[in-house]
Amino acid sequence: MNGERSYRYLDLITALFVTVLIVSNIASSAKIVDWGVSIFGVRLAFDAGTLLFPISYIFGDVLTEVYGFRRSRRVIWTGFAMLGLSALIFAVVRTLPGEATWEQYAGQQAYDAILGGMFTGGIVLASLVAYLAGEFSNSIVLARMKVLTRGRWLWTRTIGSTLVGEGVDTAVFILVATLTGVFPWSLFGTLVLTNYLFKVGVEVVMTPLTYQVVNALKRAEREDYYDIHTRFNPFALT
Repeated sequence: MNGERSYRYLDLITALFVTVLIVSNIASSAKIVDWGVSIFGVRLAFDAGTLLFPISYIFGDVLTEVYGFRRSRRVIWTGFAMLGLSALIFAVVRTLPGEATWEQYAGQQAYDAILGGMFTGGIVLASLVAYLAGEFSNSIVLARMKVLTRGRWLWTRTIGSTLVGEGVDTAVFILVATLTGVFPWSLFGTLVLTNYLFKVGVEVVMTPLTYQVVNALKRAEREDYYDIHTRFNPFALT
């Protein structure tokens, strides 16, 4: 059966996807970047994870385009589980007693200030909910568009799915994080607009590279999956 095939690069892409996802969430917790400019009076400031997070959507595009929604769904849930595990580990580390020298040059307060977003309720809830909503929206839109376009015009799928997926992800993440007190309401418009524009911009700029990766993988894996009879249920086991 096609679903039982083994692939040379699927594990590697999964590992890269999960790594980018976790590192981007750590960066989001650690720092907010300010470009020093404004658009329509809105300051261009964003959490640092925005620099990396769009790459996870590019991996998501590649996964769905080459291997299909079912395998992409498995990778998305793998990322969700590993992100949750990372949050648990950071929470456990926080409870461990700090060494005296470390307490002098860093200390528990610094740990909480920089990494607290990885294990406190608000940022973890925002990350997990937004991640699932955004990644599945992205994957489903791309898979459906591939069937509708009969595999032509890859750029319409990668950009179109990103417009939807990144929009859902950004809005949900910033909203939940703001409601739970992670970000102040004064930054809500700035963070939503800046994150969304930047993430979509990265997808557009990376489109030529996405083309090369997708085409190379299709040749290497001898796979170009079309989700014609797929059940687009994020919770389905098959």
